[in-house]
Amino acid sequence: MNVLADAIAARAEEARSRIEHAGGDPEAVRIVAVTKAFGPTELAAAFEAGLTEFGENYADELVTKWATVGRGARWHFLGAVQRNKVRRLAPYVDCWQTIARQVEAEAIERNRTELSREPGSEIGRPPSLLVEVETTGLKGRGGCPPAEVPGLVARLRDEGSQVDGLMTVAPPGDPHRARAAFDLVAALGAELGLKELSMGMSEDLEQAVAAGATMVRLGTALFGPRPQRRRL
Repeated sequence: MNVLADAIAARAEEARSRIEHAGGDPEAVRIVAVTKAFGPTELAAAFEAGLTEFGENYADELVTKWATVGRGARWHFLGAVQRNKVRRLAPYVDCWQTIARQVEAEAIERNRTELSREPGSEIGRPPSLLVEVETTGLKGRGGCPPAEVPGLVARLRDEGSQVDGLMTVAPPGDPHRARAAFDLVAALGAELGLKELSMGMSEDLEQAVAAGATMVRLGTALFGPRPQRRRL
């Protein structure tokens, strides 16, 4: 491996150690490497270091970065679902982590179905959907209010969407508030019989794992300080 891949591999191992110390199984809690603001060089190094799940917030960057590693990786879309960009993303996204409204899931399924009918299409099985739960209480944040999550999940299931779990971004700053948010989402997931809990980022990984996260979304913990966003 090159120097950058070695460094990322070492950081990934440190993250797995943090997962274990928080009471999680480092073989079971999956790391989603968040590439927002990092370029193809870092992505290729992370792939070389053994990471195979990547998350991106921007449509254009996800499509460009997908080409760096191809179908050897699994891609998670972490940005707000904009229906005018769903068609471009549909061939590349394996997991949509920020579903907050029924119309978003409908747009994903409609575009996926249309693209699958085109000659030479490589559209495969339906993508995994996670419902984003808004737990910060901050104005302007995306996500579905906790009280509305059961109804949304029921509607998505009724229309045949593959709802696999819940996702949340915890309130920043206070570890106790973060843990309370994660506990809330974990309880909702258990109530609804959902297997996936995407909870925790570089700064609150321990609280998320202790609450039952099945995947954590790590950027700076793997790549170092995030640079100003680069246009690809």
